[in-house]
Amino acid sequence: MTVPAILLPVFVEIALIFVLLFWMAAARQIVVRRGELTYQDAALGYPWTGRTAQVTNAFNNQFQLPTLFFVAVVLALITHKADFVFVVLEWLFVAFRILHAAVHTGPNIVRVRGPLWGLSSFTLLAMWVLFAVHILFAG
Repeated sequence: MTVPAILLPVFVEIALIFVLLFWMAAARQIVVRRGELTYQDAALGYPWTGRTAQVTNAFNNQFQLPTLFFVAVVLALITHKADFVFVVLEWLFVAFRILHAAVHTGPNIVRVRGPLWGLSSFTLLAMWVLFAVHILFAG
C-alpha cells in the first residue's frame, strides 16, 4: 500500500480530534460567558454539564483507543506491513470512531454508543493481530 493510502485514515482521525477540540473549547467558552461556571472552577476538575460535558467526554475519549491505533499504523508503516486488509481495518476503525463521536455528542444513547465502541475495539484488535502475524510469521 502507498504511504498516502496508509496515512489518510490517520488524517481523518486527527481531523475528528481537532473538530471535537474546537467544539469543546467553544462550548466551554459559552458556559463561562453565560456565567454558569468560571475558568477557576473548571481548573479544579471537570465540572462541565450537558452538551459541554458530552463534547468534552467525546474529545477525551479520542486519547484512549485511538492512541493504540496511531501506534499500530506507525509501526505497520515503518515495517512495511500495512497491506490492503490493514488499511481496510484502519478505515473501519475510523468510521466507528466517527459514528461513536456522533452518538456521544448527539443523542448519547449508551445502547448505541457502547456497541460502536466495541466494534472499534475489535477492529483495532484485528489490526494488531494482523500486524503481529505479519511480523512474527511472515518470511
